[in-house]
Amino acid sequence: MKNLITIILLVAMVGTSCEVRRPGLFAKRTPHEQYAEKLDDTGLEDTPEGRLWLAASESALRDPQAVQLPYSQKGYFHTDKPRALGLRFTARQGEKLYFRIQRKATASFILYADLFRQQDAGAVHLLSADTASSEFSLESDEAGIYILRLQPELFRTGEYSLSVSVGPSLGFPVSSSKANIGSLWGASRDGGKRRHEGIDIFAPKGSPAVAAADGMITAVREGGIGGKTVWLRPEGKNYTLYYAHLDEQRVREGQQVKKGETLGTVGNTGNARHTPAHLHFGIYTYSGPVDPLVFVNRKLKSAPAIPEKKLTGILKLVRQQKAGNEIVKPDTQLVPLAVNANGYIAELPDGRKIAVPFAAVRSPV
Repeated sequence: MKNLITIILLVAMVGTSCEVRRPGLFAKRTPHEQYAEKLDDTGLEDTPEGRLWLAASESALRDPQAVQLPYSQKGYFHTDKPRALGLRFTARQGEKLYFRIQRKATASFILYADLFRQQDAGAVHLLSADTASSEFSLESDEAGIYILRLQPELFRTGEYSLSVSVGPSLGFPVSSSKANIGSLWGASRDGGKRRHEGIDIFAPKGSPAVAAADGMITAVREGGIGGKTVWLRPEGKNYTLYYAHLDEQRVREGQQVKKGETLGTVGNTGNARHTPAHLHFGIYTYSGPVDPLVFVNRKLKSAPAIPEKKLTGILKLVRQQKAGNEIVKPDTQLVPLAVNANGYIAELPDGRKIAVPFAAVRSPV
């Protein structure tokens, strides 16, 4: 069984039709692409089934199902014809997405999982996995729309589970069990003359203010409303972290630091001299400040539980549903592809995918 192959690429602004963009003339072929080439070598690509498999992979990118993070589903690919399933979701800047895909122990099939970023002119490939049990993650450096495509090998079928959890992409910048966030982004300052460009993390004076990521200290300054400040540029990122109101600064400009290393101590210097000790933590991009809460919120958002439902039979609509601009009438038969906390993702007789609530269908028996 192949090991997890994870490729995270920094991509120029390209873009969203069903076209797949892969930067670099000699970019390594994904497991999905390698399998497609294998179909060509064996002649299966020229068979009706092979052409359907390739068409299904394109259709999954062209018409994915919209889901909300955090997310989980149980899925099953039927053997009557080749299929693929695309899931479209939005990630906020600063989030870290944790994917877990696990094949049912009794199933013997390879499930190709490919993650794409949706752009104006094509779906940009980010990473791949093809294993019985895969765990991988992605840091969302900017807000965007992503598509996860799932597709098994030709003539293979089986059950699997998928979960996508959401957490922070940076470490928490104060090392203290008593640290708590007391003032959020956008709060009024100076009688409404300005807005808070960060978050305030209150902690006992002298608590360590620590590096939220590996990186380099770009500035160590004193004065102004920030008092004693430290600026940290995380490795490989296009933003800078700002630590203000420090009591002590324990780093120097140009110093390389590791995540968790102490940069200074929490205080109330600058315009915070009449407030309880706290760290003002900000994040600045080339376009200006952004809300840092998403980057450091310590709560991991896990997907909701999935009810036990059968996926190997046929569903029948008991009340009409909308599929795009069309109405799907009751008694229409659907092929279930996945079940999540809200209902089924199923296939219509014409091959289109539809999300239906549990109450709208009669479950397989």
